Amino acid sequence: MTNIQIDEKLIQEALKISNFTSVTPLIEEALREYSQHRQQLKILDLFGTIDYENDYDYKQQRQKI
Repeated sequence: MTNIQIDEKLIQEALKISNFTSVTPLIEEALREYSQHRQQLKILDLFGTIDYENDYDYKQQRQKI
């Protein structure tokens, strides 16, 4: 178990707007969302960095399936 100090007002606010009734599942969900958000930001960094061939035809690829 990890012992941390978190602003009590912040916890109470989060509990009010969530469906959680206790702090542990609330914090676990918040950490999941934080992790997912950070992973999404990393994916956004890839936009514009991948080069495609000019003659690539995705519709043709779909027909082969």
